[in-house]
Amino acid sequence: MSSTSLPHQAARPRNRLGPQRLAAWLAVRATAPATSVWVVIAFVLAHVVLWTAILTNLKAAQDVHMDVAEAYAWGSRFLLGYGKHPPLSGWIAGLWFSVFPVKDWSTYALAMAVNGSGLIGVWFASLKVVDRRRAFFVVVMVALYPIFNFKGFKYNADLVQLLTLPLLVLAYLHAFEKRSVVSGIWLGLAGAAALMTKYWVLTMIGAIGLAALLHPERLRFLTSPAPWVAIATMLVAMIPHLAWLWSVDFVAITYAGDVYTLSDRGRAAALVVGYVGHNLALLALPVALAALVLAWPPRFAFRNWRRGPNPGVNVSQAINVWLVQAIVAVGPPLGGLAFTIYMKTDWGISLFFLVPLALVAIPALRLRLTMLPRLAAIWLVLSLLTLAASPWIAQREMAANPNGATGYGGRSELARELTKAWHARFGSPWPLVAGYSEMNTPMTFYSPDHPRPFTVPYTAEETWSSGLSTLDDLKREGFIGVCDTTDNRIAACEAWMAKEAPKAEPLVMTTQRFFHGQAGPAIVWKVYIQGPGK
Repeated sequence: MSSTSLPHQAARPRNRLGPQRLAAWLAVRATAPATSVWVVIAFVLAHVVLWTAILTNLKAAQDVHMDVAEAYAWGSRFLLGYGKHPPLSGWIAGLWFSVFPVKDWSTYALAMAVNGSGLIGVWFASLKVVDRRRAFFVVVMVALYPIFNFKGFKYNADLVQLLTLPLLVLAYLHAFEKRSVVSGIWLGLAGAAALMTKYWVLTMIGAIGLAALLHPERLRFLTSPAPWVAIATMLVAMIPHLAWLWSVDFVAITYAGDVYTLSDRGRAAALVVGYVGHNLALLALPVALAALVLAWPPRFAFRNWRRGPNPGVNVSQAINVWLVQAIVAVGPPLGGLAFTIYMKTDWGISLFFLVPLALVAIPALRLRLTMLPRLAAIWLVLSLLTLAASPWIAQREMAANPNGATGYGGRSELARELTKAWHARFGSPWPLVAGYSEMNTPMTFYSPDHPRPFTVPYTAEETWSSGLSTLDDLKREGFIGVCDTTDNRIAACEAWMAKEAPKAEPLVMTTQRFFHGQAGPAIVWKVYIQGPGK
């Protein structure tokens, strides 16, 4: 009996999507003109979704920050200003919550959507300075910057600058390149949008102006119509807000002067040191991770630096970025020292997003294509690890320091109880809440009736009201006043209630929230229920 031996079939190459193939695919698509924008958008969407989930878990034991509740309250009415700040952050919140539910997770989604939009703005601005390879590397570096993830949970006017300022820088780089009337109009509109966010952006506008004056090619730009059209456009676009500012006796500027001016130069110096140290520490993470990618493997580290022309960098535009970043890094701390200003660390949120671009735009740096997927992989691994650990982190934070955050104080529980109390007495929606901003705006956010806030003045000099309600509204529609007995302003709050609502029904309520069996602080609230006027 014969047997036939069949030859083995040649092994066929398997078309599996392994890590190397995926890395090569990402590197090619992120640098190709036809696909790079879609890769950036997909990356940004992944960042927004992941970090919305992370922040929702991390903050599950807390109420939303007072700034977030305040922005929501502002967005209930589209005004030209809100006492403390120009209106853009309130407008964005109003549009957002006209579509999304008034829930904690939605506020974190809003913050990440703003950050994500800022990342796209950074990418477009980077393309004015470097090639697509470097621009994508910059975007991933910025996504690793804690301001765009951990520290980006708090939606407020500071955070919105992470959208408006990249657009402003993009418009400036575009105007510097084109030097046309149209580019000047776009620059002016971008400047107006930034100013409508917060007056602090004058630091960036001033830095751009100084950069234009110091740039070696300044005459080509300054003799073109672009800068002058930009100035005129910005002033025209700001007329409605300036008219509002005049009508309220410059209340927003008064607020900044009253709250952030110090008389103690030593304290101002200490705050400046803290501001500088805080922002350097935040920048350390993305810079260190990028340096790690650049230096690996070590045998290639020195090959990443070479002299000579670099076609991947537009040196003229890079000079603009270096000048702007240097000026906004040095100018505010020096100003804080000179004018004894209370320098908040949060003010640096919007001023250092150009650092990754400034570093990547160094012409001597040679950025290999393999570095893009490596840095993106680091971002993905860190994000996924943080997502997995976020419930545990939230529980550990509350167990370690239950009194450390005002969000543990049960304001959402108080809002629900006060809503029930108003309905039981008057059978109508709760119209207004009076108290300090830390107390009244959380009531606006968490009550299903979303009562308009009225901010009780702490001193006679305080005049910065949000404009959402007046004392006459309180007397006509009725309100609930709220005083926190743990607040050092309790006596002033009680005195105001006694003066403005002497016949109000007084109540004492206690709230305490629990998270996975861990108790937050028990807070006693003094409540004053004033019915509608006759």
